[in-house]
Amino acid sequence: QVQLVESGGGLVQAGGSLRLSCAASERTFSTYAVGWFRQAPGKIREIVSAVSWSGGSTYYADSMKGRFTISRDNAKNTVFLQMNSLKPEDTAVYYCAAKQWKLPGGPPILNYDYWGQGTQVVVSS
Repeated sequence: QVQLVESGGGLVQAGGSLRLSCAASERTFSTYAVGWFRQAPGKIREIVSAVSWSGGSTYYADSMKGRFTISRDNAKNTVFLQMNSLKPEDTAVYYCAAKQWKLPGGPPILNYDYWGQGTQVVVSS
């Protein structure tokens, strides 16, 4: 069972930056793909970004490209999401999720198995 803990959320003004972290308990975390998802009030959960087990392949939803950067440090069992140029529409609860996935190619964007509790991001205009 993988336990994930997000941190780094908060209140920021539009145009500002935040760095989210996702810390995992699993010692074999380096074999897991990790995704960041978000859910705004009244909206369905959507994928933000994902990273392969090695960190060598990434995925970004269109509206995040050029603003967000996902990375991971497998030695520290941690995945990061650097969010720049934040907009009020980025306001949501952000979740990290993990799925054991060591296949070639990009990370999955669906059907993650383990989820964190979420961290709130509020972007004021």
